[in-house]
Parts: sequence; structure tokens; C-alpha cells
Amino acid sequence: MTAQEAFTNRQAQWDLVADALTEHLRRVTSPGFDVEDLEASRNNVIVLHGVGGIGKTTLSRKLEAALADAGQRPSQWGEPSWPDGRILPVRIDLARSAGTDFEHLVLMVRLALAAHVGRPLPAFDLALRRYWEANHPGEPIEEYLRRGGLTSRFGQVLPEQMQSVLEEVASILALPGVVGSVVGQVTGALVGALRERRQTVRALAGCARLADLLVAEPDLDALSYYPHLLAWEIARLPERKRVTPVVLLDTFEDVGDRTRRDLERLIQRVVWLMPNVLWVITGRGRLQWADEGLQGQLDFTGPEAWPGLAAADTPYTRTPLPTSSGGRQVLVGDFAPEDCDDYLARRLSRDGQPLITGDLRMVITGRSHGLPLYLDLSVMRFLEIRRTGRTPTVGDFDHDFPALISRTLADLTPDERHVLRSVSLLDAFDVSLATQAAGLPHEAPAMRLIERPFVRENPFGLWPYHLHGLICSTIRDADDHTDDRWSRADWQRAAARAFTALGRQWRAGSDRDRLLLTGCLRQGLRLAGDHRLELGWLTDAAWAYISDSVWEPIAPPGTSDRLDTAADALVELLSTLARRQHEHRTRTVDRLTTILDSRLLPVGLEEIALYYRAKAYRDTGHGEAARRGYQQVADNNGRLAAAARRGLAHAARLTGDFPTAHAAAQTLGWEGRHRRVLGDLWWLQGEPERAAAAYLVGRTEAEQHAKAGEAAHNQALRALAVAFYDPRQAADEIDLAHQLLVSLDLRATMINAAIAALLRDAGDPALADRLPALRTEIDASGLTSITPTLELAAAFDQAVRDDQEALAATVTRLREQTRNGDYAYYIDIAAFMAGLPLPAGHTGPQWLDGEQATRARWRGLVTARQYRLRNHQQQ
Repeated sequence: MTAQEAFTNRQAQWDLVADALTEHLRRVTSPGFDVEDLEASRNNVIVLHGVGGIGKTTLSRKLEAALADAGQRPSQWGEPSWPDGRILPVRIDLARSAGTDFEHLVLMVRLALAAHVGRPLPAFDLALRRYWEANHPGEPIEEYLRRGGLTSRFGQVLPEQMQSVLEEVASILALPGVVGSVVGQVTGALVGALRERRQTVRALAGCARLADLLVAEPDLDALSYYPHLLAWEIARLPERKRVTPVVLLDTFEDVGDRTRRDLERLIQRVVWLMPNVLWVITGRGRLQWADEGLQGQLDFTGPEAWPGLAAADTPYTRTPLPTSSGGRQVLVGDFAPEDCDDYLARRLSRDGQPLITGDLRMVITGRSHGLPLYLDLSVMRFLEIRRTGRTPTVGDFDHDFPALISRTLADLTPDERHVLRSVSLLDAFDVSLATQAAGLPHEAPAMRLIERPFVRENPFGLWPYHLHGLICSTIRDADDHTDDRWSRADWQRAAARAFTALGRQWRAGSDRDRLLLTGCLRQGLRLAGDHRLELGWLTDAAWAYISDSVWEPIAPPGTSDRLDTAADALVELLSTLARRQHEHRTRTVDRLTTILDSRLLPVGLEEIALYYRAKAYRDTGHGEAARRGYQQVADNNGRLAAAARRGLAHAARLTGDFPTAHAAAQTLGWEGRHRRVLGDLWWLQGEPERAAAAYLVGRTEAEQHAKAGEAAHNQALRALAVAFYDPRQAADEIDLAHQLLVSLDLRATMINAAIAALLRDAGDPALADRLPALRTEIDASGLTSITPTLELAAAFDQAVRDDQEALAATVTRLREQTRNGDYAYYIDIAAFMAGLPLPAGHTGPQWLDGEQATRARWRGLVTARQYRLRNHQQQ
């Protein structure tokens, strides 16, 4: 078995760094570039930030290797445009565990130059020697470098170069030997010579600020200005020694926090004073240097100072590459699934074959959400299980790693950790919701938290922020061994706060804000189900959800069909109502019956299940069961009583008791959708124009009440009514129905619009070819009650074409479909349309103004269509 460090393609990040470096080289070699200009804005920084464990350190190391040696560059990264040997990468780990302080950082840059350039840098070396003797008396710099492990990396070149500079300057100034070995005496004499503009020191006289820096108190603050001298020295290197440093500062989050910026201020000063160095900073958060609000905490702030850092984040997959105008803050994103699989396949192998099997790689990839740290921890778990002598299985990786929690919480303040745990209960949030869920009196911790890389932003979402998927699930589910871990009661209280906050947001919103309603419902239902909370505001929200018949998917992700709580039952209820648009209505009946049998819903919400089960019974042709359900809801006199009375009116209409249905419609009002009930009656009487007018009023009322679903219902039925008497107008009405249905999920209404299109085209011989597909769709959905209406549309077409044989077959199908008594009058209407007599002894329905008048109207609709078609053919 072989184990290797597997570096997975970070092509986009390399392209961003390579492009920035190419642009940097072009800028620093242009004639107008002045390394001593301290006023010009800076664009010599690129920031790669991301959540802990995303692979920033690995990327930083790979960038260092690729810049130092073309042979270490992955082949897919391509060839750079800069000359070999001219780039000097210097990687500095700022992690607390690395023990890097500011002195260490400055020395690292100088040591790298000492080893690469191979010559002293007098201006900087004199200043550094003076600082060292003042702040490290009796401690040779050689000993410091050895103790810090820097000698093994860079050798002893720097001390030798510093000593040679001291001796050379003393010689130039003609100082006595004893005096020339004392740095204070040398620098004092040099300052005098510089200010007197002596010809002997003309080589150093070009550095305008050297004298001032040599006389300044040699403290840490002065040390932070010395890199200006280093930048000047780099700029004056001869062509054969010319080099461009690229300093990679890793783990920048350990520099300090947002209230203690002392070290950050010193580092920023170095970056500003060395404009001919490209700085690649990797850390967990964005740099805030372009924020004007930090003025006073840092030396150089604002978008004018750092234009590249002021722009929005560059997504890690973005092209084109960043330009001088911005795009220098880059989010290091998650691995794609194929990258995760590649990483796991190459990480452990035997005889060239992946040791981790494909099924295990798939499970680990799915749970990782693309986080490299999770992949690495999973590899370690794989090895641990193998050491026990057991072969790892898929079940072994249904596992959370507490290490992810410690990595995530490491640099957060206590309030930020509190907010993070609170929002881990939510799928998405804004600052206000996060603050309320955390129970804090101020928003500052939430505002700081959303700037962290594990908080993702979708500016177009209802709530713009959400946690990285793996971080969210781990914090919520893994064993937490941190010092400030929450107890079970803490999580319960946080869930109750988040639940209450969601309800508050929903109630404060507009009654017509459907997106807010469904968003609050999804999150609230999951909280109530997971933490066994009382339904509270969810009851009113559920009623608001069903009031418009829109039926967006409402089940929260990851919910099961198990019914243990009232919230589980409510999720299943609302999901059933939404899913009935896509499954057979007998399945709807079964689901609603299971919910009712569970007895988990309160009486107020149980009424919803009873009513919609009655509707499903009606749709599947079980008229008597539907009537019993409607009557039970109507007798309870609850919120759906008016709708149930409408159902009873429909039931009367289905059996042909039109006077009873008409009388009931007069009492229904808007709540009972009386206009739609009247429209359903009028077209059956052969008065489609009167029906169309009723549907139009019903649609207008629905629009006034902001009920999009009801408006679409009425419009589809209006199109159906108009299609009987005016095909040209019907085309416009059908188009409008489809427009109203664009954002809705109403299967029965869509089928009504399709039937309207058939009626519009009645008389077209090709119409019969469209019937089978529509019959199949109706059968698949279980909307049995619509089938007779489809057959009636076919009968209208056959009557118009005077196809007696086809009409007879249609009437036979209608007899079979209406055997239970519902819609039996469709057989009468088919005979009326064709001008055929009814069978002897036939008992028809109770027409509102008699059989003969109704027959005449239906026959008139057919003859009018025949007349229209003849005129059209003659033209």
C-alpha cells in the first residue's frame, strides 16, 4: 500500500495567481513605476480565502513549489509567461503554532533574497543591524537564526552579508577599525555623509528616506518601515540579478482578531512599502483593508488605497481572470464531486489501484460537500478501521468529525460561536433572523459572522445567507467537545427562538408574499418536527398556504414519512396536497386517510385533511364518499365550511339536480366561489356565454383577493366555455390561461385548458389524434371526474363533423363512465348536440328551464360551428 499527498486540480486559483503575477511584472517594469512613491494606490495583493479545511495551506504550498520550479507545476496549469529564474517565492506560515512573529516575517523575506541574490543589500542591512543590536543585545543574529530553524533553510549568508556591508561603509567613510565595527558609529557617520551629500556615499544617496530611518528609534515600529529600504534595494538590482519576490502569507486568520490589529497593521505597512513584491495571502476571511471604517486602526484603508480588494469576491470558477480594477479577493471553493473522487482514489493505492473502493468514495464524496479536510479525515478513518483487521464498509462513513467543529470555531468570538450554533438550525437566514435566533440584543456578532468564509451568500434568496453544508450538519449533529459546548436544553431553547423568529418574520410580511410564506413554513416545520415544538404560528401559515391553491413543494429537505408529532403530520398533509398534482388521486386518498387515522393534527387542521380527501374522492369518481366528507366539514362550520358547501353544490350538479345546485350557489358568496359554481351550471344548460361572463367575474374577484390559483381556475373554465361559441376568442382566452398557470402547479386546471383547446378546434378531422394522449394523462393522475368532460368535448367535435359512428362510440364510453350516476346528463347533452332523440323511458336531469330549451341551445351551438366552418372553407 502506498499513501501520498494528493493535490487535486485548483486550475482556477492558479490562473488567478498567474494572471495577477503577469500583470504585476508588467506594472513594476513600466517606465512610470516608482518604488518610492508612497501615495499611489496598491494592487500588489491577491487574497485566497475560504472555510477551514478547504485546502488553502495545500494550495499555498503548491503555489510556492510551482513558482520555484517549473517541474513542480501540474501539467494542466500550463506554461507561465514570465522568464525562468526571475520569480522568488517566499512562503511564510503565520499560524500561531508556527511561532511566526513580525521580526521572523521580515527576516524570512530578507533571508530568501540573501540566498537567491547572493549580494548584500546595504541600505536595509545597515538598518537591520542597528535594530538587532538595540533589541537583541548580546545575541548574535546567527544564533537567533539557528534556534529558529532558519539556518537549515537559508544558511549563514545573511550574517556574512550584513558584516560585509558594515565593513564596506566604514571603509568608504574612512572610519578607524575599532569605530568601524560599532554599528551605531557607522550609521551615525553615514547619516552625516548622506545629509552633506558627500560623493563617497552616492550609491546610497539615491534612497531618499535612508537617513531618516537610520536616526529613528530602532524599535518594532521602525522595523516595519525598513522594508521600504528593501524594496528600494530590489528595484536597483542589476539586470542579471533582477528578481521579483512573491511572498505567500498563509493562515492569515492567526494574525489577530478584529479588535486587535497590531500585527496586522505592521504587516499591512510592509505590503504597502514593498509595491514591487506580489503578496498572496491565504486565510479564512476576506481582507478588510479597503473598508474606510478601519481608518485609524490601519495605516492605509479605503477603496482608493486598495482598489483590487474593494471589489466583490471573485468566485473560484470565474473567468476572465482578475484585472487591475478588482477581483483580487478570491473565494477558494469546494471540490467538485469528480475532484473528490480523484483525491480519494489517488490518496491511498495498492499496485497502482485505488485502495478506497468506488462505493466508499461515492459515500465519502456525498457527505464531504466538497470539503478537503473531510476527505482527509475520512482517509484517516479508513486506515484506522483497517488497522483493526476489518474491511471498511459504507456504514462506517455515516460519520461526523468533531475536528471540523474545532477548526470552524477556533478563531470566532464567544458571541460569534453562539450565533453560529443558532443559525446551524436554519437552512438560510439574514442578520435579523440570526440575531433573534441567538437571542442577542445586538446584531454585531451576526454581522461579523456573515463575513466568514463558511457562510455562503445568495443575494437573490429570500434569506441571503446559509452555512456551508458540511459545517452546518457537523455543528448540528456531531459530538461537540469544545469548552463552551451546548447542552440539549441549550439547543432546544435555540430552536424555540429560531421558530418564534420565523413566525415573527412571516406575520410582519405582506399577506401576498407567497415566497416568504413558503420559506417560513419549510424552516418552521423542520424546527417543529426535529425539536417537538408546538405548532403555534404554523397553523395560521398552513391555512394561508392552502388558501390560494398554488401548491409549491413544502416538505423540508430530509423529512421522512414517519408520523410522530403534530409537525410531522402537518408536513405530510401539506406535502400530500402539493404532490397530488403529480400522483394518482387514489394515493392522495390513502395519504390523507393515514394522516386522519394518526389523530396527531389538531381539530382545526384536521378539517383540511377531511375536505381535500372529499375532493380526491370526487376526482376519483367516488361521489357518495365525497358527499359524506363535504357534509362533515360543512357541519363543523369551520374555515372550510363554505368550500364544503360548494362541494355539496357540485355534488348536486354531478347528479343532475341543477335547481338544488343553483339555489346553493346563491348562498355561497366569494368564500364559496359562487361565480365559479354558477359558471359550471350555465354552460351545462347550453349557455356558455352566460357561463363565460360568470367565470370572468370570478377571475376578477380572485385577482382582487390576490388568489392566483383561483384566478387560473376561472380563466381555464372561461376558455372552455368560450370555446363552444367563439373559437377565435377562445384562442386568446386559452393563451391567458396558460400565462396564469406559468408559476402554478395545478394539474386539473391545465387539463381543463387542454380540453378548451379541443373544443376550439372542433370540426378538425385531426382532432381525434390528440385525444389518446389526454386520456392517458387523466388516467395517470387519477382525475377520473374530468374524463366525462373530455368525452363530451369529443362528442361536440363528432356532432360538428356529423360522424355518427364515432359519436355512438363516445356515448358508449360515457355510459360506462357515468354508471354511478354522476355526469349521466352528458349522455343527454351528446344527444342534444347531434339532434338525436333520447332513448324511450330515459329519465333526464332537472334542467333549469326544461329539456326542450336546453336541447335547442346545444343544437344551436353545433350548427353555429358548422356554419362557421363552411364559411371558412368557402373563403
